[in-house]
Amino acid sequence: MAGIGRRGFVKGATVGALAFAVGGVEIIMTAQEARARGVPLRLLDGHQGEALEALGETLVPSAREAGIAHFIDQQLSVPPTESLLQARIFNFRPPFADFYRSAIVAVDAGSNKMFGRDFVLLSTADQRAFVDLMRQNKVEGWTGRPGALVYAVLRADAVDVVYGTMEGYEALGIPYMPHIPPEKRW
Repeated sequence: MAGIGRRGFVKGATVGALAFAVGGVEIIMTAQEARARGVPLRLLDGHQGEALEALGETLVPSAREAGIAHFIDQQLSVPPTESLLQARIFNFRPPFADFYRSAIVAVDAGSNKMFGRDFVLLSTADQRAFVDLMRQNKVEGWTGRPGALVYAVLRADAVDVVYGTMEGYEALGIPYMPHIPPEKRW
């Protein structure tokens, strides 16, 4: 990220933009723009990206279009102390990629046991039913961190990527303010 400069990063961060590598050059854009432009993922493979998009979309509509896979992948590539991922907020031990990769493995294993195929191949109704069971820790044979914890982290990441931008604030009817002036006290 050193190539973009602090001022460019700060300006981009105030509008939900991040640094993405395109042709060896770091460019400031939103996760949504990175997805729309087909920017390759850095650390996640294609299936992992598709799984995060399917999970994100099931948890928060519009997460796929907002670029949840690109957001998570980009944040996995920054130093852990700078990451905006919920895995950091939940105080997971870095590298955070371990959490996301193991979550996808657990989701696919549970989905295969219940439906005979990976989560991304399920119908929307089956994806919702699976996520509801995951949220309640009721997926039979679940392995890894509790399903409810995976649900909470991924849902919070999806909320961040959908509503953590100026457009997201606007969709919620909340004026976007990069800072809030302190209240006057007399």
